[in-house]
Amino acid sequence: MIHLTGISRQYGRGAQATHALRSVSLEVPTGVLVKIVGTSGSGKTTLLNIIGGLDTDYAGTAVVAGRNLKDMGDRELSRFRNQTVGFVFQHFHLLEHLDALQNVALAAFFAEGDIRRAPERAEEVLVRVGLKDKLRRFPGQLSGGQKQRVAIARALFNRPRLILADEPTGNLDTRTGGQVIALFQSLNQEDGLTVVAVTHEEQLFRRADKSIRLEDGRVVEMNPT
Repeated sequence: MIHLTGISRQYGRGAQATHALRSVSLEVPTGVLVKIVGTSGSGKTTLLNIIGGLDTDYAGTAVVAGRNLKDMGDRELSRFRNQTVGFVFQHFHLLEHLDALQNVALAAFFAEGDIRRAPERAEEVLVRVGLKDKLRRFPGQLSGGQKQRVAIARALFNRPRLILADEPTGNLDTRTGGQVIALFQSLNQEDGLTVVAVTHEEQLFRRADKSIRLEDGRVVEMNPT
């Protein structure tokens, strides 16, 4: 699913350059749950952005779902992100004036499918994440955990093969965070999705198939290898 070879990323040039990643190489098989851990500034989010095709200004080779990301133009990368990858972030990025169903159905405007079926698909994924009775609730009427579930449903809308989650429990309390992580585990085990999550909650993600630790832009630990 993910093959990275010699990935390096720096911001700025010369003496003022900041090296976010330093020759990172790793492989993630299809259908596994991976956690990426490390201190703040270790390169976790940068790595996730490269895997998801959001950041293309790097050295090295990134092959995801059989596609070399450097070989794709802007339009191809956009299609790749829409069809292959689902993104979940720490902040929910929901539109307050839209209800849960409408927030999820918005994903249809960035896809190439039949937009007329968007409400049906939105309801399907909201039911999948346990929000059958919250379809017409607005973000202001939802708890933090419910908002994150709406965000996860939106990520699932276009049937991605890969979910990338950047601190998905960062704005949640421990109990609610555990419920969200259990949902990721369910999506991985029952739906066969590959899930890669950046997290500082190492214990909550203790059931991950693979753990990658970054420090100072380098992979310092990877279990199992």
